[in-house]
Amino acid sequence: QLYLLESGGGFFQSGDSLKLTCSSSGWPLDDYAIGWFHQAPGQEREGLTCLSFVDGTTYSFDSVKDRFTMSRGSAKSKVYLEITNVKPTDTGVYYCAALKFAGCSMYTFDRLPGGSWGQGTQVIVSS
Repeated sequence: QLYLLESGGGFFQSGDSLKLTCSSSGWPLDDYAIGWFHQAPGQEREGLTCLSFVDGTTYSFDSVKDRFTMSRGSAKSKVYLEITNVKPTDTGVYYCAALKFAGCSMYTFDRLPGGSWGQGTQVIVSS
């Protein structure tokens, strides 16, 4: 089992930029696809963006492409999610999840819930 930990959340103002980190517990992510999710208060979890260490494929939902950017860490045990021009609607818990031996596509987000998850990091954005 792979254990993930999200960090970088906190309190932000509208228009800020932030960077979230998803770290694995000492294991490289070479065999995994990593996806980021957002769960707003009282809402269902939604997929944001995915990056696969297996084949290099990426996928982002159209609604977040302009402000959400995912990248790999040089240590191969971390991935990042950068969010620019944050809005109050970005408030919520951000999770990362890993799926072994997977690429990234729209359909990957249907499979990621069966993978490994972190505890999430809380982001609160005020106007």
